[in-house]
Amino acid sequence: MSPLTRRQLLALGAAGAGAAAVGGAGLWWTNGGGESLGGGRELVQPEVLSSRDGVLDVALEAAPAQVRVGAREANVQAFNGSLPGPTLRVRPGDTVQVAMTNGLEAPTNLHVHGLHVSPEDNGDNPFVRIEPGESFDYEYVLPQDHPPGTYWYHPHHHGHVADQLAAGLYGAIVVEDPDPAPVARERVLVVSDITLDGSGNLAEVSPPQRMMGREGETVLVNGQVRPEATAAPGERELWRVVNACPSRYLRLTLDGQTVRLFGRDLGRLPEPVELTEVTLAPGNRVELLVDTREGTSTLRAAPVERGSMDGMMGGMMDGAMPGDGPGNDEPIDLLTLEVAGDRAADAGPVPAGPSLRDLREEPVEARRTLDFAMGGMGGMGGMMGSMRGPGGMMSFTIDGQEFDAERTDQQVRVGTVEEWTLTNSSPMDHPMHLHVWPMQVVADGGRDVAAPRWQDVVNIPAFGEVTVRVAFDDFGGRTVYHCHILDHEDLGMMGTVAAR
Repeated sequence: MSPLTRRQLLALGAAGAGAAAVGGAGLWWTNGGGESLGGGRELVQPEVLSSRDGVLDVALEAAPAQVRVGAREANVQAFNGSLPGPTLRVRPGDTVQVAMTNGLEAPTNLHVHGLHVSPEDNGDNPFVRIEPGESFDYEYVLPQDHPPGTYWYHPHHHGHVADQLAAGLYGAIVVEDPDPAPVARERVLVVSDITLDGSGNLAEVSPPQRMMGREGETVLVNGQVRPEATAAPGERELWRVVNACPSRYLRLTLDGQTVRLFGRDLGRLPEPVELTEVTLAPGNRVELLVDTREGTSTLRAAPVERGSMDGMMGGMMDGAMPGDGPGNDEPIDLLTLEVAGDRAADAGPVPAGPSLRDLREEPVEARRTLDFAMGGMGGMGGMMGSMRGPGGMMSFTIDGQEFDAERTDQQVRVGTVEEWTLTNSSPMDHPMHLHVWPMQVVADGGRDVAAPRWQDVVNIPAFGEVTVRVAFDDFGGRTVYHCHILDHEDLGMMGTVAAR
């Protein structure tokens, strides 16, 4: 039997969901379409809401909205009616107050992804449930030494996370750097994907798509299809890139320009690192310094192989599936940068960042192993039916257990450092996200990581292993860790951790 590829499985899902209209009358995310999709328009920055006198007080409403997606009207869900929602801009030590209103038909809540803030009460509490028509007042107090960087917010009510994010509920958070790099401008680039039917409504998602982790037909930057940006030669820009896709990995390249990695997920590197490509798992962010050179360049996302179902679906299918077309095997043009005009003055050197804390130099309180696994596959009948409950075909587990909000899976002590070995016994990658406390990657694929590498989403390759250390500093409370392929999270691949 030939391996069942992602493209084939998603084609089966489209057929099972009756989604043929998406391919015919919906939006293409590949490089065809041009102006018919609204491509070529000027890149628009999301609205910015900035703190004043140490406080950011905002109101966010999650509700249905009609927005432009390319050249069409689309019925989505959004924060404050925009795709993405407003960018929240704060400083270390600030207090962020968010009055969150649920204008949806399902329960929701709010997660400030990557922020090092309390998980208790009305902080970054994933167990809050905001019913339709109700409101909740959040308050997040950032430590005075909070790492600068690019973060983001999105709903996190278990069972609805993937649907609500895929519908358009996300926005960026910027924690300003007290010693910023000299740049001509900053750009926030929130990358997301969406699938619409022929009427511009959100398309249904099939069980196979949930099992693989959905990838939208149309990939957007700040809610736009292939927008254009302009700059002068010799300028330096800071690009804050957020992967807000529910499941899609982004392997980014920008031809013709000098690109340096300034930061990943949180904080900044001691020195920027020149690169030709960088990969973001779902939930990851990068900050890129772009030193412009004359000409036209394209920010492009190359396909990333994140595993298959080969070996778990034996005997189900042989050969190609119906609708085996271009799929997600083609690179996607995200935006175009046009560099022309008079040369700008030299931007000057980039100041060195602070040295990074290295937890390998600190005592380890405990060592744990967490295994991310998939199993329980049924036959073809189960595949076209429900993903869960009696007759369901697959479980998504950590240490053999599906998520239970009432169960505490890991008990840790505030002020200690632990080493967690993250193993993946499944044939698909799983990007693991731990709320509140960032992780230092110390070994990846059996190889030690030389310099401190701090992330809050760490990819665990199929049948692979990653070792991280976590400093459970500052906050007690109870929160979660999970796969950031959000369909997998909703299907059970999440655990709880309590710090006391």
